[in-house]
Amino acid sequence: MNEAMESQQSSQNLPGRILGHIRSGRLSTTFALLSALTIGVLAGSALTGRVSASGQKVDSSDARPLTIPNPVQLSNGFSSIVKQVGPAVVNINTESLPKKAGASPHGRRGQQNNNNDDNDGAPGNGNDMQDFLNRFFGGGGGNGGEDASPESGPRRALGSGFIVDPRGYIITNNHVVDKADHIYVKLASDPDSDIPGDPGRPATVVGVDPETDIAVIKIDTKTPLPTVKLGNSDAAQVGDWVLAIGSPFGLSQTVSAGIVSAKNRSIDEASETGVSQSQFQKFVQTDAAINPGNSGGPLVNMAGEVIGVNTAIYTQSMGSEGVGFAMPSNIVVGVYNMLIGPDHKVTRGSIGIQFQSVQSSAVTRMYGSATGGVLVSSIVPNGPAAKAGMQPQDVIISVDGQTVKNGDELVAIVSARRPGTTVKLGIQRDGKKLVLDVGIIDRAKLNSDLASTSDQATPPAESDAGDNKLGIKVQAITPQIATKLGVKGGVTVTTVRPGSFADEINLGRGEIITEINRHPVTDDASYRAVVNSLKSGDDVVFVVRDIRNPASGNGYVGGTLP
Repeated sequence: MNEAMESQQSSQNLPGRILGHIRSGRLSTTFALLSALTIGVLAGSALTGRVSASGQKVDSSDARPLTIPNPVQLSNGFSSIVKQVGPAVVNINTESLPKKAGASPHGRRGQQNNNNDDNDGAPGNGNDMQDFLNRFFGGGGGNGGEDASPESGPRRALGSGFIVDPRGYIITNNHVVDKADHIYVKLASDPDSDIPGDPGRPATVVGVDPETDIAVIKIDTKTPLPTVKLGNSDAAQVGDWVLAIGSPFGLSQTVSAGIVSAKNRSIDEASETGVSQSQFQKFVQTDAAINPGNSGGPLVNMAGEVIGVNTAIYTQSMGSEGVGFAMPSNIVVGVYNMLIGPDHKVTRGSIGIQFQSVQSSAVTRMYGSATGGVLVSSIVPNGPAAKAGMQPQDVIISVDGQTVKNGDELVAIVSARRPGTTVKLGIQRDGKKLVLDVGIIDRAKLNSDLASTSDQATPPAESDAGDNKLGIKVQAITPQIATKLGVKGGVTVTTVRPGSFADEINLGRGEIITEINRHPVTDDASYRAVVNSLKSGDDVVFVVRDIRNPASGNGYVGGTLP
């Protein structure tokens, strides 16, 4: 009993005894004691673990082996659609032979620039992204340009397509095959592995349409090939399920799912893509993943119908970010039918006018029609509209009795008409309605006949009449410039004050003002008279011309004066 009490008291006094040793200077003895205790604890723990792990045995006689279950057909329509469409989706690979330096007028891009601007592809402008997209989607088969050299060998690129005729006719993107020296196609039934010397079945180009980025190619076949079923893209609704099928990164028969996220999307609404802009490009937007090599492949609805041709993406990371663009099937069908015709080209009608697609509300109130329509900016000299008596600032409100609300509708109607035919245009001029018989001409021929000039105006003196009110300084143009532009006169903007009214409405330096609020501006005096009459709260609309591109016609810039 006493021994137990002494032992307990000894344990309770252990901290005190250690403290006493420290105070008496016997530190070495104390540390030795603590080290011995620590080692003992660790060794005991390890020994216990070894004994526990090796000493226990588990009886697994009651465990049941795993088995692979029988296949179960899930209630998923995707797989049945892929089985239906997949055999008609093809892999396209192109080969471009090296070109000598300077062979391409577009530098390393080697592609036509449809942006109609002054960019030369220098770093920092949108063409860098265009170059990326051309490469990203396996496009620009002939992009050898100045970067390619005989030592670098042929350049190869990848894309997708789909068979629409059992005789071997295939739809893809123009940028997939553009300027390619050799085009090869692999069917879904062809071996996946590359056979040396056999890149696929050789294909030939039937026809291309850069305006819609659509191309038709053909392979020879002795037996009928599987084809896709085309659908009506107008029936597609935002939120509908769709599948994108193609060969991203060269991985054939890859399927991604998503929805239709928007319709009638103009590429200039997502200008950071850098894709060449065209008034004939109105895309189906989807979030189905589209990656390198998908371009030219089909966008398929839940009925197994192709409603679009995957063409481009919006990206900031050089990868899929869930915003892709597909050319609608209803446009593709019309293009295809013309490309397989005897001329193998797309012919579009034109009436010989130019208009500004986007206008401010001030412009509409001042020059437009209350029910919509298209405000004519300029008339092509000797064109059908000019011969019919149409004038700038006429508002086209109907074609053959069909109401026209905007420029897209006008272009769609007129471009579909055959050159040589005539249409009846309902127009509004100075509040009065008229009907004009206007002929249709080949748009390509009309454009090729338009000449452009690049003379710069060097008038003698500036006017600051609108400096305080508008935020600009102007000077009168020379008679030579007026003649080249086909106007009676005007003033060119020489200075735009940052933060001013002109700056806010994007009236740019170098633009030539020919009219303000329907009042002609022919010289400094007429400009000063109109400006002095303006007051706060007025709608102010400038009719302007671009000296760098006289053929572009009138532009309309306006806003409400603060």
